[in-house]
Amino acid sequence: MLHRKIYQLCEAKSDVWIYLKDQGRLVERAKILDIEGDVVTIRYETEEEDEICAWEEMVRLDSIGSISKRISAVPRTHVDPADIPTAEECHPSEQIQPDSEKK
Repeated sequence: MLHRKIYQLCEAKSDVWIYLKDQGRLVERAKILDIEGDVVTIRYETEEEDEICAWEEMVRLDSIGSISKRISAVPRTHVDPADIPTAEECHPSEQIQPDSEKK
């Protein structure tokens, strides 16, 4: 099942956070480039002192402990709460109706 989910994330080309249990480290904002057999190829960047390094790494499927994907983000600073959309501002066709109104 993990193999199937990793394949879906590879097709989506989204950033993922991968925990490598055999190394005990978290790879942040990685892209899954390819899956071949039980080998997963990932690409990510790290920032070291005054340079940014790009890495491409091949890891075994069984060394992956978990994968996370960010689904949304809201900035904490410089945002007026009135500027954040709420459920009431959704288009009426997208709003979830209470059970009493569905009948």
